[in-house]
Formats: sequence, C-alpha cells, structure tokens
Amino acid sequence: MKNLIQKIRQPKILRPVIFILVGVSRIFIDDSLVDAASITVSPSISGKLTEMDVYEGEKVSKGDSLAIVGGQTLYADSNGLATFTNKQIGSLVNSQTPIVQLIRSEDMRIAGTIDENKGLSDIVVGQVAAFTIDALPNQTFWGYVDEISPTAKSTQNAFSISSERPTQQFVVYAKFDASNYPAIKNGMSAKMTIFTNTH
Repeated sequence: MKNLIQKIRQPKILRPVIFILVGVSRIFIDDSLVDAASITVSPSISGKLTEMDVYEGEKVSKGDSLAIVGGQTLYADSNGLATFTNKQIGSLVNSQTPIVQLIRSEDMRIAGTIDENKGLSDIVVGQVAAFTIDALPNQTFWGYVDEISPTAKSTQNAFSISSERPTQQFVVYAKFDASNYPAIKNGMSAKMTIFTNTH
C-alpha cells in the first residue's frame, strides 16, 4: 500500500489505482472545496500607487514587477496567480495596504470539513484521497491527506441547558498535484473520499 501512496504523490497518477482501491474502507466528506493560502504583497513604505503591472487572473513569475509605489517597485517573490489587484491608481497607500494578492497553484489543496463523530479518528496523514469537483463533472482526481486541523473550526464555548453537547467540526486537507489538473481553480466546490486503510 505504501507503493500506491507513492504513485499518487508522484506527478503522474495512474488511473488503474481506482481498481486497486475497490473494497477499501472509505470516509466521505461532502463539505469540501479547493483551498490555497493567499500571499499579500504590500509596500514597505508609504507613498502614491502610480502603476500596476499585473491584472487579476494573470500568472506571474518570481521577479516580475507587480506595481510601483512612491518610486519603489514591488516584485513577486514567487510564481503565482494574481487573485486581487489594487485598482486605486493615484491613491496614497502604506505597508498595511494590500496591493496584490497571489496564490501558488502548488499550494492548492482540498479542504474538507467533517464532524468529529463521522470518522475523524480514522483519518491520518498519508492516506489516499479521491475527490470530485462540482464544476468538472464525471472526473475523479487523486491526492493524499497531508494535514488534519489540530483544533475544531469553532472554539467558542457555548452554554446550554441541554445535556447534549454540540458536535465539533474539523478540517482535513488533501494535497494533489495541481500541474496535472490545470482546470481546477481555487475556491471550487468539491467532494472528498478518504481511503482509511491505505496508510
């Protein structure tokens, strides 16, 4: 089974893997989406935003010019996709002002929310994960569990006269090779299946 997981972690995923997993115990997580951390680029000085060199939806490479603020050129620290650009040309901005927000396709993961009593204790890092994307029907994509949130989504204490305690929810993240699936975009709705005895 370790060899199977290694195949899924490699750039080329073999389709016959689906037949190997027949009969394996599974946990379904319907409340899932494609998620990637956003990188915010802001100036180190205060000044006037005089030029934007990138637009929303544009791919940028490390070292590309993004904008000019107060005579200072802002450069991309890594490859990424611009998801936000400040359109207030001529406005005064400072170090707290977002100028550009980027996501890196290699950072995209499937984030699934699961109730603590719906099989969470059976999920561990390294298990095989399959997922579907609502906007890309009739296709199954593959990855593996690479993180389980250490705390519940809501940490607020709620007091009730009822003896029934609320069910807590946790987030399970599955990593996949986004370069194999260029049609997948950040924020897309998804459904994920974890194969629990593939670790």
